[in-house]
Amino acid sequence: MVEREITDYYTEFGESERLHTTATGRLELLRTQELIRSLIPPGPARILDVGGGPGTHARWLAEDGHTVHLVDPVPKHLAQAAAYAPCTTELGDARALTAADASFDVVLLLGPLYHLTARADRVAALVEAVRVARPGGLVAAAGISRYSLLQDYTVHAGLTPELLHGEVADVLRHGGYDGSRGFTVAHFHTGAELREEAGAAGLAGLRVHGIEGPGWAYLRAAERTAGAPLLDSPLLDGALATARLADHHPDVTDASAHLLVAGRTPGAGLRPAGSGSADQ
Repeated sequence: MVEREITDYYTEFGESERLHTTATGRLELLRTQELIRSLIPPGPARILDVGGGPGTHARWLAEDGHTVHLVDPVPKHLAQAAAYAPCTTELGDARALTAADASFDVVLLLGPLYHLTARADRVAALVEAVRVARPGGLVAAAGISRYSLLQDYTVHAGLTPELLHGEVADVLRHGGYDGSRGFTVAHFHTGAELREEAGAAGLAGLRVHGIEGPGWAYLRAAERTAGAPLLDSPLLDGALATARLADHHPDVTDASAHLLVAGRTPGAGLRPAGSGSADQ
């Protein structure tokens, strides 16, 4: 089962508001929507939203005409998702899904991987996603960028020598975060690492996207300076445009706060996961 400290964290934390109340959260939501929509095959799809939380993504996916089943280990999230999104819900663990083999067109893991601190567990979750996706189906998984902590502390003017050579340096070396300064225990990925783990699970046609692009930290700094959300600011529009452009330049992928790896399961209908346009 999922570690108690992680489920306890989300029982207390208001995840349902995270992507709606700040400009950086809205940037993450808009770009995730763009990328997923560009990757999903034409026509209504049967989607498994693993670690789907309070239904933030399940709602717009259902509104787009897809059938969504959401799995999450936090009972609070299931209650929120049932009230917020037209989807079915299930208490479960990404590493041991109850779904039948080849039963979904699309499997999303937009939350689980960074909460699984052991590589074996992350690969196990991806293997399960491959198992329940149909042949040639889409699997897309998100990770937190290895470099996001360094950027975040810098724009908060909180990067003291102690933090830089201790906590931040440790994350940069091996990706492990102990949750000592907010958030919870987590693993922060490089794009290459995320791609390697997806490949180890059997996915093909892999592409790694930077979700927010390199402008997210500047947007966060501006929001901190303003002391209020910048949801209607031209800075958000600029960051969104920058993220779209940066998606064509892999050298800056890891400058995003979050990464998205997408691939196809072996079998009929296999095509590169990045063959759709991300520039909607």
